[in-house]
Amino acid sequence: MSFISPDAGTDRVFDNADSFAMVFDRNWKQLRSKGNGDVSHDDHLEAVFAAMADHPFLISSPEMARQVAAFRIRLLELS
Repeated sequence: MSFISPDAGTDRVFDNADSFAMVFDRNWKQLRSKGNGDVSHDDHLEAVFAAMADHPFLISSPEMARQVAAFRIRLLELS
């Protein structure tokens, strides 16, 4: 699996928005801390999606996953 698990002790993920949000948040923060500040918001978002490309919710509901990601970014002021 290429995405970062929401719980380092388990690889359990589910095909739902909650599971996606937990993995998304962790990926966003970890990739942001590893990257440089010159990466655009859109490029960073695409890097996060690439890192979690095999997440079941992203595969089954890509448009909804993008909506959840946009909501998380606004909610947590991640931009």
